[in-house]
This record gives sequence, C-alpha cells and structure tokens, in this order.
Amino acid sequence: MNFQTFIGMGVYLIAMIGVGLWYARRSNSSPEEYFLGNRGLGPWVAAISAEASDMSGWLLMGLPGVAYFTGLGEAFWTGIGLAIGTWLNWQFVAKRLRTYSQVADNAITLPEFFSNRFHDSKRILMTVAAVMNLVFFSIYVGAQFVTFAKVFGYVFGAENYYTVMVILGAAIVLIYTLLGGFLAASMTDFIQGLLMIGAILLVLISGFVHAGGFAGITEQLRNFPRFLDIFGIATPIDAAGFPVSANTVQAMIAGKPQFGLGADYSLLNIISCMAWGLGYFGMPQVLVRFMAIQNIVKIRDSQRIAVTWCFVSLFAAVSIGLIGRAIFPNLLGTGGAAENIFLYLSQNFFPPFVAGLVISGILAASMSSSDSYMLIVSSALANDLLKGLFKKDAGETLVMWTARISILMVTVFGVAVALSGNQSIFRIVSYAWAGLGASFGPLVLFSLFWKRTTLSGGIGGMLSGGIMVIVWKEHISKLGGVFGVYELLPGFIISSLVIVLVSLCTKQPSVKIIEEFEKTGKTNY
Repeated sequence: MNFQTFIGMGVYLIAMIGVGLWYARRSNSSPEEYFLGNRGLGPWVAAISAEASDMSGWLLMGLPGVAYFTGLGEAFWTGIGLAIGTWLNWQFVAKRLRTYSQVADNAITLPEFFSNRFHDSKRILMTVAAVMNLVFFSIYVGAQFVTFAKVFGYVFGAENYYTVMVILGAAIVLIYTLLGGFLAASMTDFIQGLLMIGAILLVLISGFVHAGGFAGITEQLRNFPRFLDIFGIATPIDAAGFPVSANTVQAMIAGKPQFGLGADYSLLNIISCMAWGLGYFGMPQVLVRFMAIQNIVKIRDSQRIAVTWCFVSLFAAVSIGLIGRAIFPNLLGTGGAAENIFLYLSQNFFPPFVAGLVISGILAASMSSSDSYMLIVSSALANDLLKGLFKKDAGETLVMWTARISILMVTVFGVAVALSGNQSIFRIVSYAWAGLGASFGPLVLFSLFWKRTTLSGGIGGMLSGGIMVIVWKEHISKLGGVFGVYELLPGFIISSLVIVLVSLCTKQPSVKIIEEFEKTGKTNY
C-alpha cells in the first residue's frame, strides 16, 4: 500500500520537474526574467500562484490540526483574518504596487522597490530589507521541509524513509527552481494551487459523508466543551487533569478524549487571530506576483480568482479538522500529531494510489511556498546585496550564479531544520509570518499611499517592526494576559508609528520623489 501511495506521489513530483525543464531556457535569459518572469503573468497564474505560495503546508496540516485539537475558535478567527487580508491586499495594494514598481526604475524585487522609491543611493534600506528577507524566510523554508518530514514520516512510518524522502522532496524543489526561476515557480505554483484546492475539497466531501453530515458531526463534537463555540476554545487535558502541554498527551477514557471546561475567547484573542490578515501587506512572495502581472487591467480578474480560492480553501481546511475529530475523536493526542489529520483521512478514504495523489496536495502546498521563498532569498542576496551594494557593476552571469548558490544554501538549511525535530508547522509559520508582516507590511502601505514617508522613516519602521516581533515573542508574550496577543499586531503598530513619527521629524522627500509618487496615480502599465 505504501508503494502504491508513493507511485501516486511520484507521478506528481516528476511532473513538477518537467515544468522546470520546460521553462529553463526562457528563464535564464536575464535576471528580470529569472526573478520576475519579465512581468508576464496572466490573471489565473498570478492569482493562484500568489495564494498557493502564501498558504504553504500550513493550509493542509497546520490549520486543520488547530481545529482538530482545540476546536473552532482559534481556527475560525484566523481564517477570517486571512480572508479579509487577502481581499484588502488585492483591492488596494496590487494595482498601485504593479505601477509604482515600474515607475521606480523598473524594480524587480521588493527591497529594490523600497530603495528606488526613496532614491536611497547608499542602498541602506535595500540592505535592511534583504537581511529581513534572509532571517524570516530561512525560518519559513525550514517550516516547509518540516511539512515534508511529517508527510513522509507518517506515510512510510520508518526513519530511513523519513530522511531519504525529505531530502528527495527538497531536491525536487531545488531542481525546478534552479532551472526555471520565477516562471517555473509560478507555473508549478499554479498547478499546485489547483491540486491543493482539489485535494482539500475531495477530502472535505468524503469526510462529510463518512461523518454522517451536519447532524453526525455536531452530535459528536457537542460532547466536547466549547469545541464548536467561535467565542470559546476547547482545552484538551492530560491524565493528571492539566491542559495538554508540549510534553504531555491528551487523556483517553473508554475511547473518549478528555477535555476541561474550555475557556472564553475574548475580544483580544479574536483581534489577535484576525491580525494574521495584516501579514499579507508584507509578504514578498505575494507582492512579487503583483509586480509580475502583465498589466493592471488583469488585476481585477486575478482578485476575484484569488479571493475565491482563499475563502474556499480556508473554509475547507477548518472543516476538515472538525470532521476529523468527529470521525476519529481519540486518534491524535498532541497538537503536533493533530497536524496529521489530513494525511490520516486521505489514507482511510481512498485507495493507495489515489491517496498518493491527494497527499500530493500537501507536497504541493509546501513546494509552492518553498520555491517562492528560495527565489526571494536568492534575489535578496544576488540582486539586492551583491549587485545593489557590494558590486554594482556585477554582470548578469555573476548575478545568476549567485542566485543559484543562494538557493542551494537555503535548501540545505531547510533540510537541516526538517531533520532536527518534529515541530509544529502552525507555530513556526506564525513566527515567520509575523516577522515579515511587521517588517514590510507598514512600509509597503506607507510607501504606496503616503507621499510624506521618508527614507529614515522607512528604515526605522522596518527595523522596529522586525525587532518588536522577536522581542514580543521571546520575552513580552511570556507575561501572559493582554501581552499574550499575537506578536504581529504590536510589531505592525510599532512599525507604523515609527514610520509616521520619524518621517514627520525628518526632511521632506525631494521634488523628484514626490513627482514619481504622483505619476504613479496617473500611469497604467
């Protein structure tokens, strides 16, 4: 059965390498082609690849795992925040960033856009942005290979398979990203996005039928205190009657999982979860798709496609977690193990070969994110740091080779993280998401919509946002209570305040910068 499942997964993996080979010659013609696809993405590819690269393995493992383990509350409000953030990003940021990035001396990466936008001749802002990319995307890539580890470790159940298949999965992503660059990543992300939503809907429908429909699901889950309460959260308890921790397992009595009385989900908790949506304004893997769309006329179509994909996939992911708990209430006793519920349902509902194809939806989610993150990091090193700062006369060949070496380095780091431990995908992604969202999000918005923003304000805002996320996560959040809010929210607020205050206290932007800002609103690319 494992062999048949592997064949199903293998068909998919080979197809992705084929896409990379197909786009290899075209993508290697120039850095702009390699990093941005020569701004040639159509509405469907731009929309689906943006969402697929954004959601990662978190969508099919992390989010269902949260719903399975603690019920509807946290997963519901997180999904709502992400859905609203998706709509706002496409509605307000996409068109202006597409235009402004071309007005700003045809910038092909987000750090380069910041630098060109503020006429940063010393490339200070570009350097800070590139370093932020390196720090937080390295964590992100590691999270995707943790997903590979969980998938292969669960399906094959043996350490030798676990290690070998993690390396194989990483190698496949490495090959087609090295060969095909942004176009290969975007086209594979498009295919993978379709596979993701197809797999998640197939498992959702099958699980809904197996669980006996709404009546069967609610009858089972209403026995667990606060499990279906969007204003509450269920509290799994261990054998000693304490809430389950990282080192304990949920108690089972007569085959029934044990829960405490549950807890209220306060307004602060809700705001904290919905703050996930703020992250979209600072996600380079999404923003670069806006920059790569053929022209702004295509953005409206892309927006409809992307928002629909996002709403449907988030609803399905949360529902799968709830349905999984209704069908197999005593199966997974820790938060980390709960992230395997999609895998378990796939293997139980479908024949092995079909299960392999469905499970490939998880690989698709991780691969579609991994390739984008690798390209972001490689562009930060090759285009922003090497050519933008250290060797401004670097030729295209040197830039391309630096980019490929960077991708290899990030891949090795990601494999090391995946093999170092079985961590929670949801928690790793939440950290990296917060870091990127607070570092880049406020500056993206102020750069696009407030002409008084200055270079000093941008540097201060980016640094303060990223630093606040780390400080809040590692120290302040441990105080609990009101300080337990998701670190993205305070990071985003502090970054915004610093941008405004420092900009008002420093010299106004030059006439040339103001002219480019105003030109953006009059130009259609």
